[in-house]
Amino acid sequence: MAKKSPLNSILKGDCVEQLKALPKGSVDMIFADPPYNLQLGGELTRPNNSKVDACDDDWDKFDSLKTYDDFTRKWLSAARDTLTDDGCIWVIGSYHNIFRLGYILQDLGYWILNDIIWRKSNPMPNFKGKRFTNAHETMIWAAKSKDSKYRFNYDSMKAMNEDLQMRSDWFIPLCTGSERLKNDEGIKLHPTQKPEALLQRVILSSTKPGDVVLDPFFGTGTTGAVAKKLGRQWIGIEREDEYIKYAQKRINSAEACAQDTITLANKREEMRIPFGWLLEHGYLKPGAELTDAKGKLAAKVHADGNVIMGNHRGSIHKVGALVQNAPSCNGWTYWHVKRNGKNVPIDDMRRELRAQIEGVSTSSGSATIQ
Repeated sequence: MAKKSPLNSILKGDCVEQLKALPKGSVDMIFADPPYNLQLGGELTRPNNSKVDACDDDWDKFDSLKTYDDFTRKWLSAARDTLTDDGCIWVIGSYHNIFRLGYILQDLGYWILNDIIWRKSNPMPNFKGKRFTNAHETMIWAAKSKDSKYRFNYDSMKAMNEDLQMRSDWFIPLCTGSERLKNDEGIKLHPTQKPEALLQRVILSSTKPGDVVLDPFFGTGTTGAVAKKLGRQWIGIEREDEYIKYAQKRINSAEACAQDTITLANKREEMRIPFGWLLEHGYLKPGAELTDAKGKLAAKVHADGNVIMGNHRGSIHKVGALVQNAPSCNGWTYWHVKRNGKNVPIDDMRRELRAQIEGVSTSSGSATIQ
């Protein structure tokens, strides 16, 4: 009998052992915030001699770089086995470890897609004044392999960025205020708790509702809390009892968003509508005139779906590129028609036809378009 994934739960124990115990190919996305191996050389103090609350926990200490590399190779290898063939991983780190992580990711067969710079709007100052203020961390986004058909919600990321392509430098504050978890004594619970805003962008960009998101270094449960809110399944792995206690409490209080607010619209997954279908379904007639947005250039529609303009004849994309002397053209947005006295892109007709066809498919169970 096939093993089942322990969805929406925290697994206590060593991350490598717990990863190996999970069913292979059962996870869609991994977010990993592993030990940074900061190699601090003593207490860090402010100019007033007060101690800086830095990450000096035992779980972040390794005897040597080789020991750290061996640990990294083990958990990344086990993590890769849990991913679906089209799954992906996000790994975050600082200059202390991110380059070693990237090297090992490539060694193990992962395919690096992007490195993301998380630029902190409120970084900790460099109190000694001997280096630049360390104002960013780096995330590596990688697919399981070169052949993975990984998910990227391009349109959602563009919408989040005021209709501009999302860049690889993200300006997000550190986790502060009420979001920062504290223990019963009011002391900061975890030294490297990540802001929910960061995880929201990561999860929204590379998963869909219902996907399984795994965090092998669960800590205070940021990944689980955000995954729950966004309608994703989650699995956390953590060995520290105190972190598990507060993470579970945090996730229990998190509320899932309404389904209609997290449903994704991905243009690349929409039904393909050939231009000729507009003719077949009566949206356009042979001889109809298409123009550019300003109405200065005009072409005619042929009965076979080609467009004709002077000596140019071809698809809406080919002729659009030729008349602009451009290498390519999106004919759906370039060519316009008159509707109700307004010049509108033919892409409007395509959307209407797609909605019509999908509506027929929903009501009848299936629809075949000849």
